[in-house]
Amino acid sequence: MPLHAPAATTAASARELIAAQGGRVTRTRVAVIEALQRSAHPLSHDELGAVLDGADIAHDRVTLYRALDWLVEQGIAQRIAGGERAWRFEIRRGDDHRHAHFHCERCGQIVCLEDVPTASAPHLPAGFELERAELVLHGACADCGRAAAKGSAR
Repeated sequence: MPLHAPAATTAASARELIAAQGGRVTRTRVAVIEALQRSAHPLSHDELGAVLDGADIAHDRVTLYRALDWLVEQGIAQRIAGGERAWRFEIRRGDDHRHAHFHCERCGQIVCLEDVPTASAPHLPAGFELERAELVLHGACADCGRAAAKGSAR
């Protein structure tokens, strides 16, 4: 069973997080963790690929997918369901930190809603075991909502 990232992941370096899980420290894993730690919102595979390209870190799509899968399996990162059947990824901040996400159906952006906690473990029927829970709200973000309001005012 994998350990989970410490509550203050920004205090732990990417190398420390990987080593704590007994994993191989690779440029791709380190760069992905650092990108997720710096990001204000969950990132898609393509967005992470662009970050790696911008840092001149050689990679291919499969290597990036494998790095993301490993980070999720180890509890360092988590997946959030995005639109178009694409995953977004964010760094985990510990088991006790849970929050909702907002998916803008117009621009595709996913925003962390830190002030909207997700419910604690719901009551499940006997024999069921909860592994994870997500709360993703869908609608129009503030920018898209304002743009639509301006368009309808004409």
